[in-house]
Amino acid sequence: MRMIHTLLGVLLLLLVVGSILRTLVVPRGLYSALVSRLWAVLRTVLRLWATPFGTYRAQDRALTWLAPLVLLGMLAVWLSGMLLAYSLILHGTSDLSWTVSVREAGSSLFTLGFASGERLQLSAIDFLAAASGPLVIALQIAYLPTLYAAYQRRETEVTLLQSRAGEPAWGPELLARQSLVDTETALPQLYRDWERLAADIGESHSNYPVLLSFRSPQPNRSWVVGLIAVMDAAALHLALCPRSAPPEARLVIRAGFTAMRDIARSLRVDFDADPDPTTPIRLTYAEYLGAVAMITAAGFPRERPVEDGWRHFNGWRVNYEALAYELARRSDSVPALWTGPRDFRAPVIPPARPTDRRPEALHPGPPTAP
Repeated sequence: MRMIHTLLGVLLLLLVVGSILRTLVVPRGLYSALVSRLWAVLRTVLRLWATPFGTYRAQDRALTWLAPLVLLGMLAVWLSGMLLAYSLILHGTSDLSWTVSVREAGSSLFTLGFASGERLQLSAIDFLAAASGPLVIALQIAYLPTLYAAYQRRETEVTLLQSRAGEPAWGPELLARQSLVDTETALPQLYRDWERLAADIGESHSNYPVLLSFRSPQPNRSWVVGLIAVMDAAALHLALCPRSAPPEARLVIRAGFTAMRDIARSLRVDFDADPDPTTPIRLTYAEYLGAVAMITAAGFPRERPVEDGWRHFNGWRVNYEALAYELARRSDSVPALWTGPRDFRAPVIPPARPTDRRPEALHPGPPTAP
């Protein structure tokens, strides 16, 4: 039995070390069963706690604690796993009782400064345990600045998008506002900024999936909703204005769905890597017509008939719609327009457009003579 205990301890220790390396060290977007299960359990508990309140704001307040709890849970599980592993190894390689083995393993792992009096000298196992505890805690501490640096880069662009695409962000609103305030020339730079941000999100969120649980400071903001809005705006731009649409519109769509696919691979989410452009999307034709009417009324130019534009818009959106909806659902983001269903019941929140307070809008003058 002592040999079995030793083997079980070694196996458990290897599993814990492997989980730590996959999560904190290896920059490859490897799947971590620990993070995935912790996220699922804690998310369920927090959502159930907020369900009686019946509002999205209650869900948002509860899920704000998801990321910190996942981080603390990871550290607790790793240290508990190491404590059990070293206890099994000490019990299997010595004549110590279970109580003494756990006490000595805990003393070494947490560097408490004492050891059992059952042995006159410590073994290599004690020294290895003493090195493991501080190393795991140091890796976790070093992990936090990386997470918060990526979070800050992401949220800066999400906040800047609020004045352009509304809150919560919506693709047609982005195009309409640029037409209303005559800033269409700023769209290429916006597409460039979000192309770079999409690449950043794809790298950081696939390597550190816990970032998916970090919510925006404001409840009606979300990185995934913002990315969907920019991609939808670019898709509409290309579908309706094929000649004047900037090349950056194509690039931001490509960068966006590439980032989503990278994240999906790290989460083991299935997706079609080469969808048929004629495959129907979940967004309805009526929703598309309403959006086109809105942006046309705002002054957005149109070079292609609405019916022809729908086929092209479908061909662009089919590349990212399914994954966008899944990421929005998993991140429990704000239920914005064109972002799919959520796991909680809440009405769709449209963006609120500021009142036009220009003098000519408040007190229009007499018509100018021809």
